[in-house]
Amino acid sequence: MFGAVVVGIGTAGWVRIRDMLAPLPGSPAEKLNVRAFISRRKLDSQQGVSQVTAEEAVSREDIQVAFICTENVLHEENIRTFLQAGKHVCVEYPMTMNYKAALELWNLAQEKGVILHEEHIELLTEDYKELKREVEGKLLQEGTLHFTGGALKPGFGFPAFSGIARLTWLVELFGELSVTAATMEEDSGNNYCKMTAKLLTSDDRPLVWIEERGPGLPWAKNINFQFDSCTLTEVPPAPRGAVDIFMQDLIHFSAKLAGQVSPGELHREKIRILHCLRLAGNIQQLCKR
Repeated sequence: MFGAVVVGIGTAGWVRIRDMLAPLPGSPAEKLNVRAFISRRKLDSQQGVSQVTAEEAVSREDIQVAFICTENVLHEENIRTFLQAGKHVCVEYPMTMNYKAALELWNLAQEKGVILHEEHIELLTEDYKELKREVEGKLLQEGTLHFTGGALKPGFGFPAFSGIARLTWLVELFGELSVTAATMEEDSGNNYCKMTAKLLTSDDRPLVWIEERGPGLPWAKNINFQFDSCTLTEVPPAPRGAVDIFMQDLIHFSAKLAGQVSPGELHREKIRILHCLRLAGNIQQLCKR
C-alpha cells in the first residue's frame, strides 16, 4: 500500500480524496490509501481525512505519495519539496511555469528513484478519444483550435501554460510542433486576454492555437482541421465514459507506482510533457516581444 497526502483542497483535491476512498475495484488504485491533506486554511476533516502540515507530511514514513492540487504557480515549489523527501508525486498540469524547472524536477525524481506524474485528464475524455480516432490516418493541410473560457483566476499563469491542455491535444494529434509567431491581446480592466500562436508540424503544415479568456465567454473548443480528404469543424460528440477521467488518471499513476507501465511509455510521456512546456515558454517569449 502507498500512503498519500493531498496538497490543496479545491475541487481537484476533493476529488482525489474521494477517489482514493472509493477506488475502482480490481484496479491498481486500490493500492493507494489517503492519509491526510494539506491546506493553507485551517479546516475540519474532509471526507473523514485529517489535516496536517507540510513539514509533518514530508517526515511521515506512512506517507509515500503526494498529490499536488494547488494553483499552478505553486506547483514547482511543492513538487520539489516532496521529491527531495523521496516521495512520489502526482501533479495537475502544468507541472511548472517553465521548461528548465520541469527538466530539473524530472532529474531530481530520477535521482531519488521516485515517480513524477503530470495529470492530463484532457487526453482521457471520450470526446478527445473520438477526435483522435477521426484524425488517425488523415493528412493535415492546416488547422485551428480556438478555445474560449471564463476569466483566468490569479495564480494560473500565462495562457500558454494555463491552457497547455489544448497544446497537448495538438501535439498528441499531429506530433512534434514548432512556434513561428505569437501575439497577446489584453484588457486587464475587463479581465480579458486573447493569445494567438502560429505553429508548424514537422512537415510544415500550419496550425493556429487561440486561447481566449474573459468574463461571460462560453467554455468551448472550436476546431477547423482541414485534411486531404475532409474537414473537421467540431469535436465529435461522444457518450460519457464508464470511468471518471480523474479515476482513469489515478489508475494510470497507480500503475506507474506498481511498476506496471513500461519504461518506453514513461519516456514517451516525459518527452511529450517537456516538449509542450518548451513550446509554451517559446510562445510566452514571442508574446512579450
